[in-house]
Amino acid sequence: MLLMTLRIALRALGRNKLRAFLTMLGIIIGVGAVIAMVAIGEGARVTIRSQIASLGTNVLIVLPGTTAQGGVRTGSGGVNTLVDGDAKAMMRELPAVASASPALRRPEQVVAGNLNWSTLTQGVAPEFQQIRDWQIAEGRFIHDGDVESAAKVAVVGETVVNQLFGNDDPIDAVIRIRNIPFRVVGVLAPKGQTSQGTDQDDTIIIPYTTMQKRLMRITFVQSIVASAINAERLPEAQAQITALLRQRHRIGPDRQDDFYIRNLSDIAEAASSSARVMAVLLGSVASISLLVGGIGIMNIMLVSVTERTREIGIRMAVGARRKDIMLQFLVEAVVMAATGGSIGILLGIGSSEILNGWVQWPTHISASIIALAFFFSGAVGIFFGFYPAKKAASLDPIDALRYE
Repeated sequence: MLLMTLRIALRALGRNKLRAFLTMLGIIIGVGAVIAMVAIGEGARVTIRSQIASLGTNVLIVLPGTTAQGGVRTGSGGVNTLVDGDAKAMMRELPAVASASPALRRPEQVVAGNLNWSTLTQGVAPEFQQIRDWQIAEGRFIHDGDVESAAKVAVVGETVVNQLFGNDDPIDAVIRIRNIPFRVVGVLAPKGQTSQGTDQDDTIIIPYTTMQKRLMRITFVQSIVASAINAERLPEAQAQITALLRQRHRIGPDRQDDFYIRNLSDIAEAASSSARVMAVLLGSVASISLLVGGIGIMNIMLVSVTERTREIGIRMAVGARRKDIMLQFLVEAVVMAATGGSIGILLGIGSSEILNGWVQWPTHISASIIALAFFFSGAVGIFFGFYPAKKAASLDPIDALRYE
């Protein structure tokens, strides 16, 4: 029965191919726009998450606090309160902390042969590699012996290699920072850009003790980078670090912390939430086209009921029940909506691929988005086709046969 009704619906739509296509056009554009817009929003969310993940997993950054002089408060780092012993104490005493590394950073002009390049120089401990989950493409990372002896060794990023060495092998090459020679012992695997557009591969990593003694001549550290055992214990690790540093820095119960802790997972969640809101907003705007397409289907189906009033009367006269008439027109509406939805899905996927390939805009299409779009297009057909179908089924057979 249903198969016969579907065959009749296809035959009826085939008699007015252009009108049926123009009716489906609203659904096609609506579904295509929804998929493309949601793909753009999801692509932004996935990209932001991957970029933040490249900064490290379960990462906490401890920064020195502020100070006030004459009523004027300085920004972060206005007072030097962190030392490398704080990082060692975190690893030694805190069960929720997996690793911790002192960190210093400043831009430096680096020279190799007759080439030079301005890059970010970072002084860290060997634990920094695990915290940042930074793989080594060639050679090795700095080790504890380098830190203890303040060795003049360096691990360089891919951008620095390209600028200073080109196609030459940088391992065991000598670079100079402030006329101090450093031997290259490793090359970092590329990490790409951050969400702010900063090139993470444009960096040189040296032992933090070397940077303290030879480049900056200081005894404190600018920050401490720490990682929790896992994501679930990140709040616990943050609380333990706070308690430990207050104890080590002899901060009384009524005094404010002379440091503050930045939680990268909070930044990731905030950025991801913003991208999710953008995806919902874009999808909601695009779904207006689906509403317009549904109204178009209702309009054409009402016209079709008027045009086929006599046909409806004949079918009723030969035994068709009212529910058969209603089912026929409802199936026609659903067929138009589902066909338009299928074409719209292909249009949305194609548009997303074009944006990704030509404009280099990140997009992400999931099977759930496609399934939801197809289901929604069918629901639009049922919703907007119900009234015309009910009107057709409620016609009086005698009046329908008399209709000219």
